[in-house]
Amino acid sequence: MGTHSYILTGAKRGMEETFGSALHGAGRALSRRQAKKRFWDGDVIEELAARGIIIRAHSKAGVAEEAPGAYKDVLQVVEVMHNAGVVRKVALLRPVICVKG
Repeated sequence: MGTHSYILTGAKRGMEETFGSALHGAGRALSRRQAKKRFWDGDVIEELAARGIIIRAHSKAGVAEEAPGAYKDVLQVVEVMHNAGVVRKVALLRPVICVKG
């Protein structure tokens, strides 16, 4: 919710080796429970607001468990898949609002 997103397109190698499937996120680095222990929801909301990102969530626990630090670095994950020829980068998107429901 606080990191960039990509628009990707499939590549020939992705069709051959992954049946046309591609990543749909960076993947978690911490479990939801670990994230709730490490991140305080108020800090996450303040950090995102300081970066110009608005967040709306159904619960404070939901904010903590989805904190940007709970996930792998999407820039690095996409770069690996792009360089491997599985996907091609089309556009990099910067978040401005995140709604967790």
